[in-house]
Amino acid sequence: METLSLLLDGFSVALSPTNIMMALWGALIGTLVGMLPGLGPTSTIAILLPVTTVLGPTEGIIMLAGIYYGSMYGGSTTAILLNIPGEVSAVPTSLDGYPLAKQGRGGPALGIAAIGSFIAGTMGVIGLVFFAPLLADQALKFGSPEYFALMFLALTVIVNLAGASLIKGLIMGLFGYLLSMTGIGLTGGQVRFSFGIEPLEAGIDIISVVIGLFAISEVIKGMEENTKSIAVGKITNIYPKFKEIRENSGAMFRGGLVGFFLGLLPGCSAAVTTFLAYDLEKKVSKNPERFGHGEMKGVAAPEAANNATSSSGFIPLLALGIPSSTTLAVLLAGFMLNGLTPGPTLFEEHSEFVWAVIASMFVGNVMLLVLNLPLIGLWAKLTKIPYGIMGPVILILSFVGAYSINNSLFDVFVAIIFGVIGYFLQKYRWPVVPLLLAFVLGPMFEKSFIQSMAMSKGSFAIFFTRPISLTILLLALVLFVVSIVMMKRTKSRVKDAVGSDVEITE
Repeated sequence: METLSLLLDGFSVALSPTNIMMALWGALIGTLVGMLPGLGPTSTIAILLPVTTVLGPTEGIIMLAGIYYGSMYGGSTTAILLNIPGEVSAVPTSLDGYPLAKQGRGGPALGIAAIGSFIAGTMGVIGLVFFAPLLADQALKFGSPEYFALMFLALTVIVNLAGASLIKGLIMGLFGYLLSMTGIGLTGGQVRFSFGIEPLEAGIDIISVVIGLFAISEVIKGMEENTKSIAVGKITNIYPKFKEIRENSGAMFRGGLVGFFLGLLPGCSAAVTTFLAYDLEKKVSKNPERFGHGEMKGVAAPEAANNATSSSGFIPLLALGIPSSTTLAVLLAGFMLNGLTPGPTLFEEHSEFVWAVIASMFVGNVMLLVLNLPLIGLWAKLTKIPYGIMGPVILILSFVGAYSINNSLFDVFVAIIFGVIGYFLQKYRWPVVPLLLAFVLGPMFEKSFIQSMAMSKGSFAIFFTRPISLTILLLALVLFVVSIVMMKRTKSRVKDAVGSDVEITE
């Protein structure tokens, strides 16, 4: 009852005209930032940090928090309609969202993404209200061996994302991991795989890789195929039907749970949780062969995980002062800039501020739903714009997004190179997503392994003598076997589908 009373007091502050306006601005800016490749919430929040000293701590942090979870919504729009994931976390959404857009079902896909994001985001904030101290305390039990086991578990997703050939998927995963090692090594500070190219000493930026593999490669493919527009079928409806919402509610709930619990762990960002949620949904589906060809659950699950992760990340931030992602680390700087130190004492010394921010997240999630649903019809019309116009626009957005990361033309060249690589990979049916997943997980996988070896003085026994890491590794082994079985099952179903009305390709 005390928690509910504090939350109601928080709403009395969050619902003031000024704070409502700050939440609205944050939601709008965040949605726009999420749609634009390369910009991202991290750099946007960093740019706007000084503004919080003028607005005041409550108003400023409410706006910055709105930008963070608002960007989670925005990333789905271009991922679904244009196959341009604004963030790495939007990549799983594009796997089925873009095929749906090409079928003329981009509107319902956007609607499911918005509703799933709202439901999971609200679930995350409810968890923040009631379970922050308990869950944050459990998250602290994760050390380097547990993170290594978790990253190993995440890498088993490659099996389900390998497509028709497991060997090709594993090769692409290895290629992605080798790419992630480019730059300064984690031990000794030695430069690796730069080949004398100075910009490579800082490593390869993930956003440039994403833009190249998905956006630029798609434009090249469209030019070759002389594509007239993105949607190949007539757009028959804009909003999802109630039946579709009901059928996808389970995927939203499961994705929300995956995103919420894993979002508590430092370093386990939405870029990881969305892939895991997508993989889980494919495993529990009765028709896994539909994934990658326009399965609505493949949109609902990762979008739910995305927003649940952004909400649950505030639990270790507020309760312990531990940011679970780069964006929240920048937001932590915003707290410090305003003389606020996140941790147990924050709830005691600045109770009104904490509960106002939490209450504003409920308000912000409702605002995002209200803002996004009416715009679905407008966004869906983008898919009917002639490709002769849309193609150059996508290229311009891609180049600007790649350049804006570090204000460097080198990143643009990287995006172009990966665009060509992505085109040939798609043409010859080599899976792209395992490359990207291994690239994202590579640094965390390597770092946790090195730290674990240092802790155990080179003994691998550390992974098997700690209960949590052992449990996760056993789970990874089980999921690997299940994935192999499901791959064979999916291949069988694909063969059965040949000659039917549904076109399914390997």
